[in-house]
Amino acid sequence: MKDVHTQQIEDLMIYEHDYLVQESKDEGFNFLIKLISDYENKINTFNKTGECLFGIFQGEKLIGIGGLNKDPYTENNKIGRLRRFYISKDYRRKGLGNLLLNRLLLHAEKYFKVVVLHTDTKQGDVFYNANGFVKGEVYKGSSHYKVL
Repeated sequence: MKDVHTQQIEDLMIYEHDYLVQESKDEGFNFLIKLISDYENKINTFNKTGECLFGIFQGEKLIGIGGLNKDPYTENNKIGRLRRFYISKDYRRKGLGNLLLNRLLLHAEKYFKVVVLHTDTKQGDVFYNANGFVKGEVYKGSSHYKVL
């Protein structure tokens, strides 16, 4: 794809994201609504040690997003949690999810020993398994994990 790049997002509110939130909502996903709400209310701004928020862009257009937090379900600060991962429908099955996920995992390797996540969709399960995650509820509140 032409002019596609990942970029760390320091201030989510400066990017146009309404269409991405609406699209995800139309698909039955509410986690981008929660992302924006938590970000605006300073509940989760992905700014603690090891945390990050990345976007994938085509030109200036935000076409996907994903974040990494210290896992809030454990006191172990070496476990990161992949959160709010979403790729716009028109950009799926083009390797962009892999690109964004790999960028997040590259960042995670500097801070965490394990990355966990929760997905309840077959599509998510297939995607994460294909990217080296193991399905299993080994970690509280998680459906998948990957040892880094």
